[in-house]
Amino acid sequence: MRILITGGAGFLGSHLCYRFINQGHEVVCLDNYFTGRKRNIAHLLGHPHFELMRHDVIDPFKLEVDQIYNLACPASPVHYQHNPIKTIKTSVMGAINCLGLAKRTGARVFQASTSEVYGDPDPEVHPQPESYWGNVNPIGIRSCYDEGKRCAETLFMDYHRQNNVDIRIVRIFNTYGPRMCPDDGRVVSNFIVQALRGEDITVYGEGQQTRSFCYYSDLIDGFDRLMNQDELTGPVNIGNPGEFTILELAEKVIAQTGSNSKIVHQELPSDDPQQRQPDITIAQQKLGWEPTITLEEGLKPTIEYFDQLLSDDAAVEG
Repeated sequence: MRILITGGAGFLGSHLCYRFINQGHEVVCLDNYFTGRKRNIAHLLGHPHFELMRHDVIDPFKLEVDQIYNLACPASPVHYQHNPIKTIKTSVMGAINCLGLAKRTGARVFQASTSEVYGDPDPEVHPQPESYWGNVNPIGIRSCYDEGKRCAETLFMDYHRQNNVDIRIVRIFNTYGPRMCPDDGRVVSNFIVQALRGEDITVYGEGQQTRSFCYYSDLIDGFDRLMNQDELTGPVNIGNPGEFTILELAEKVIAQTGSNSKIVHQELPSDDPQQRQPDITIAQQKLGWEPTITLEEGLKPTIEYFDQLLSDDAAVEG
């Protein structure tokens, strides 16, 4: 197949590019390098089945493809709050452009949505199933991302109902692994970088808020399974239901890095969810999918990646 991946130079997009090239497909990687990095796909440059386009997904594009994976959008608060208007335009206009291309070519199109559509869930709805409508603040500082993704899901469903576009929607829960940006503000990368540098590890609030961490390879396997079956359009939760407090994560990172970092507490940011855990019943029953990598197992290669990255950056600066 010929597969388009928007945001293909990003954390997840670059792993998808590599997976599909290895499977023998042709891959078109589209990225504007706001959060994507050329080094993430450097090993694919020059491959006869890999094509790189520097392009912003909010602007129209025309290609002939069989499948489209729409991953283009900054996914961490540091990046998506940098330019909130551009963030929501990326989600909404990017979805419209991908759906328009799918409508014209007959391609199957995949939307990378997010657990953020659930907002700060009602404690009585835990873990969160796909049927839960969420509790999102539409005018908060995180709304550019949350509401942008919710609108993208609406567009996907309406294109499917009105124009019979072949869609798939995944709701991604906290994911980590090699090729994350060291400055993206996500909790796993934050803690690892701080620990490797011997800095204090910053925990917001008391650290009792919970997250469920899924290793990237498990997540991408879920993407592939959903995209290449014909029964289910989604949305489908893909994430690891193992639940940890932020404080537990900090302690695990300190233990695995052997760091002398101390944990310090700061004020909890606005609209930070207190609980986040996926109900993956649909993924288990319909896709035969569930995560296989534990947090301890996944942290090891992630820490090794950041250790090498910081060493390379220090060598360049030196």
